[in-house]
Amino acid sequence: MINVAVLGYGTVGSGVVEVIHKNQEIVNKKAKDEVCVKYVLDLREFEGDPVQKILVHDVNVILEDTEVDVICETMGGVEPAYTFTKKALMSGKSVCTSNKELVANHGSELIKIAHEHNCNYLFEASVGGGIPIIRPLNASLTPEKIIGITGILNGTTNYILSKMAAVGANYEDVLQEAQQKGYAEKNPSADVDGLDAGRKIAILSSLMYGKTVHYEDIYTEGITKITAADFVYAKKMGTAIKLLAISKDLGNEYFAMVAPFMIQDTNPLFHVNDVFNGILVHGNMLGNTMYYGAGAGKLPTASAVVGDVIDCARHIGKSITCFWDEEPLALTSIDNARRRFFIRIQGKLMEQRSQMESLFGQADASDELKVIEVPEYPEEFAVVTPVMSEKEYKEKVAQIRGFISMIRMEA
Repeated sequence: MINVAVLGYGTVGSGVVEVIHKNQEIVNKKAKDEVCVKYVLDLREFEGDPVQKILVHDVNVILEDTEVDVICETMGGVEPAYTFTKKALMSGKSVCTSNKELVANHGSELIKIAHEHNCNYLFEASVGGGIPIIRPLNASLTPEKIIGITGILNGTTNYILSKMAAVGANYEDVLQEAQQKGYAEKNPSADVDGLDAGRKIAILSSLMYGKTVHYEDIYTEGITKITAADFVYAKKMGTAIKLLAISKDLGNEYFAMVAPFMIQDTNPLFHVNDVFNGILVHGNMLGNTMYYGAGAGKLPTASAVVGDVIDCARHIGKSITCFWDEEPLALTSIDNARRRFFIRIQGKLMEQRSQMESLFGQADASDELKVIEVPEYPEEFAVVTPVMSEKEYKEKVAQIRGFISMIRMEA
C-alpha cells in the first residue's frame, strides 16, 4: 500500500483527494499498488465532509508516520510549505506539488535533497495546470537541445485578452467580469502584472538549461496597459495579442521575458484562447512541439499532482533523474533581443511621415516601416518597425512625438 498525505484542503488539495477516490481503480493499476489517502492537513474543520475522518492539524503527525510514502503539498506560498517539504524529503518521503512559487524559489535545492534521501520532489502541476510539460522536458525530450520555449502560461490574462479581442471591451471591464467568474483574484496583480507567468517560465528555463534561472532576473511586463484600441489595430493586421513567456538559448546568450506580444495566425499559440494555456517547445532536432490544455482549475491541476503521486509510487526508494542544478544561470539583457515593434502615435500621419521614415526607413518597403490607420481612431496612426534590437527601439522611440504605446511583435 502507498500511503499519501495531502497538505492543504483547498481547491487543489480537495481535488487531489477527489481524483484518487473517483479514479481509484486506474490509479492503483498504474501505481502497481493500492494508493490510499491516509491524512489531510488543514487548520480548518470540514464537518459533513468524509475528509473529517482523516483530518489532522499538526504536520508532525504526518512527518513522523513512517507509513506515509508520498506527500502532496498543495498549500501554496513559500512558508510553511518550504519547511514542511524540506522536512518530508529529509525523512525520505517523496513530495508532489502544484506550488509554483515554492518551486521557482527552491526547486533545485529540494530536488537535491530528494536525491540525497532516495526520494522524489515532483512538480508537474506547477506549470500549466493539467498540461504535461515538466515530464516531457525531463523524459520525452531528453535527446533534444531545447533552444526555445514560448508559452501562454496564465489562464486569467489569456481570458481577459481573448474577451477584449472578441467583444472590443476595455481592460477594466473584462477584469471585473473575470473576477466575478472566479478567473481572477480580488487582488489580480500576480496574474495581470505577469508575475505568475514569470515564475513559470523561470521553472521551465531552469529545466531547459539545467541550471537555476531566478524569476527576479526575468524582464516582466503585464497586460494592464493593453487597450481596446490595440485590438482594433490587431484585427486589421490579422494578429492576436497574447501575454507570452519566452525563454531562448542563443548559443552564448540566454534570455527570458514575459510581455504582451502581437502574433501572426501562423503561430500555433494564435488559437489558444479563453482560460486555456499553450506551450511551444523548440528542439534542435525535433523542431516544434505544442502542449495545450487547461492551465488551471481544481481537477486538471489535481490530476497532474496525482500523476506525480503515481510516478513516486513506481519509484519508492529511487530518485527520478531531473537535470536542474543549483548553479545560477546569468540571463542576458533583453536589450540585444531583435524583433519588430507595433507603435501607436498621436497625430496625423501626413504630418509625421517624414520623421517616421527618417527613424525607421522607407514606409511600406518590404522589410521596412509598415503604416497602419484605422477609421475608428482618426487622430492617431500606428507603425510596425523593421526588425531591430530592444536597445535600438528605445533610442528611436525617445524621438517620436505623440508616442502612445508599444506592443512587441513575435512571428
